[in-house]
Amino acid sequence: MGRYLHIGGLVAVGFDPGAEYLLVVTHSGRGVFSTRTWDRVARSYELAYPKAGVCIGIGPIGGMYIPVTEMNYETGEMRVESPDGRFVLDCESSGIAVTDTDEVAESPADSDEPPN
Repeated sequence: MGRYLHIGGLVAVGFDPGAEYLLVVTHSGRGVFSTRTWDRVARSYELAYPKAGVCIGIGPIGGMYIPVTEMNYETGEMRVESPDGRFVLDCESSGIAVTDTDEVAESPADSDEPPN
């Protein structure tokens, strides 16, 4: 089952190297989400836009240089995959639809066995 993160003014997103955290950059600052729970674990209202495809992390990834993908303003969308391929993010300016490929792979709809 997917999840939707409501985030206004989305600019860019990027995962830490282990894909434990998602850095979200907006026109209102930065946030960090745990990929285990999708709860926000850190927030900064200080503006810090990406430079050369990188943004500095906060909270549990504080000081790390995180590679980010920036919003395509012509289409208003972007698609990002975590480094390990587990998560696929379909982003728009108002939020992020998260797909966990592990959950999709385990979906009973893909099973050859009839439901109980």
